[in-house]
Amino acid sequence: MASPIEQFQIKPIIPALGFTNSALFMVVATGVVVGGLMLASRHRAVIPGRAQSIAEMLHDFVANTVRNSAGEEGMKFFPFVFSLFAFVLTANLLGMIPGFFTVTSHIIVTFALALLVIGTVVIYGFMKHGSHFLGLFVPSGVPAWLLPAIVVIEVISFLSRPISLSLRLFANMLGGHIALKVFGGFVVSLGAAGGLLAVLAPLPLLMAVALTAFEIFVAALQAYVFMVLTCIYLNDALHPGH
Repeated sequence: MASPIEQFQIKPIIPALGFTNSALFMVVATGVVVGGLMLASRHRAVIPGRAQSIAEMLHDFVANTVRNSAGEEGMKFFPFVFSLFAFVLTANLLGMIPGFFTVTSHIIVTFALALLVIGTVVIYGFMKHGSHFLGLFVPSGVPAWLLPAIVVIEVISFLSRPISLSLRLFANMLGGHIALKVFGGFVVSLGAAGGLLAVLAPLPLLMAVALTAFEIFVAALQAYVFMVLTCIYLNDALHPGH
């Protein structure tokens, strides 16, 4: 049985360009998102077809999340949030297809996305509020004698955001795919063993099927969580004093 970790190995496709299987599936995920949206909006109509309806539902879902988390002012970040959500969701779901590569199972990818979010928060926060953006680390109503400790805690909490944001997505995708590989290996091993052990093969098969359904749910849920946290962090850039 192949190692459960083997599915996460990065392999060069075009060594001279440093183009790997990970880069390939990032391009594929981006192409699926762009191509799907272009296809859905190709024949725009008052009474939408199936593809247009799905695209509009996705648009409204993300827009409502942005408004609920960051207010109407947060809609200026809608293209950014929508792009992140669509990319993460597509990359997660593509990774569920046998033989495909799960981009979000690598910490460097999820950490880069998290740094993009936090970098946007910091840059926009200082551009809009200047030094007042630092008020994010000074909660209102805190006694002066307690303020130094609170500021240190707030700074550490802020700096830990890209770590927690990236680890959550990475760990869920990595752990789920390892579990699927292990149960799939059990099915093959029991079936190859023959005899009484072969009779037990359907048990891990049923577990693998159930786990696959659960992983599809987790793939969508983690994309949603990533989007919601992004909106919450962007709200800090918009309203650092709140």
